[in-house]
Amino acid sequence: MISFGIKDVIDILLVALILFYIYKLMKRSYAANIFTGIIIFIITWIVVSQVFNMRLLGTIFDKLVSMGMIALVIVFQEEIRRFFSTIGTRRSNIFRFFGKKHRHHNSHDDILPIVLACKKMSSEKVGALIVIERAVGLREFITSGEEIDAKVNNSLIQNIFFKNSPLHDGAMIIRNNRIAAAGCILPVSHNSNIPKSLGLRHRSALGISEKSDALAIIVSEETGNISIASGGQFRLKVSPDELESVLTEPA
Repeated sequence: MISFGIKDVIDILLVALILFYIYKLMKRSYAANIFTGIIIFIITWIVVSQVFNMRLLGTIFDKLVSMGMIALVIVFQEEIRRFFSTIGTRRSNIFRFFGKKHRHHNSHDDILPIVLACKKMSSEKVGALIVIERAVGLREFITSGEEIDAKVNNSLIQNIFFKNSPLHDGAMIIRNNRIAAAGCILPVSHNSNIPKSLGLRHRSALGISEKSDALAIIVSEETGNISIASGGQFRLKVSPDELESVLTEPA
């Protein structure tokens, strides 16, 4: 007789929660389709080997699963890294549940220079990419550019992204309300849903938002539109007032 108690219910719920959480992390990138395919393969494997008891086909599936574990680590290395990075940050859901909620509020004075600089660059169609670090550290990307460590300043931001500036093509990274570096190289998103009208700056902004909890601000050189990338999602054509509202939200 099969016994089914509260322990089994908790077990199933925890597995479902973990799978949902992993899918939520992976759907930010092209790996979401691969993850869905793997789930379908696992369900097929269980049906073939356990329900219909097909020994030959089940054995083939068993061999594929045993060899596929190494392949999965290679395919999902970035997602695995992001998964453990998210768990390790103090803003993860685990720490939020068991500990105190530390939510950082950006003051108006902290974000005003960024908003004013983006507004000015937007009106003059000066391309820019500004990344604001949050809980997940961006040290590896900071070291890819020129380290500055300067106070966030409206004029300095505009000078860095001036068309003849040697640092204007890269990204600026802001850490702890200071300009940490400029001319930084960011990972490019391979998300197939990105509109073809968006260029490399937008792809880089989405890429860094997929690999961290950073917020990226893009000013288009072609249209002057201001956009925001966060959590693997775009907010296109935002106004300076909307940008200020987003920046003042608790991180």
